[in-house]
Amino acid sequence: MAWIREHYGVPAKRGGRILFEGKPAVITSARHGGLRVRLDGEKRSIPIHPTWEVVYLPDSA
Repeated sequence: MAWIREHYGVPAKRGGRILFEGKPAVITSARHGGLRVRLDGEKRSIPIHPTWEVVYLPDSA
């Protein structure tokens, strides 16, 4: 995950919230330079590129 943050300049972290193609999701892991995310309401994670159609949401305290 650190490699993804450094290489792509994104705030990716496990448990982070994102919008992927406009749909809310959570980052579950990273593998081979990509992210795995679980869309809200789904049971399985899918692989995505860290910058393609992704909006990183700010942390909610």
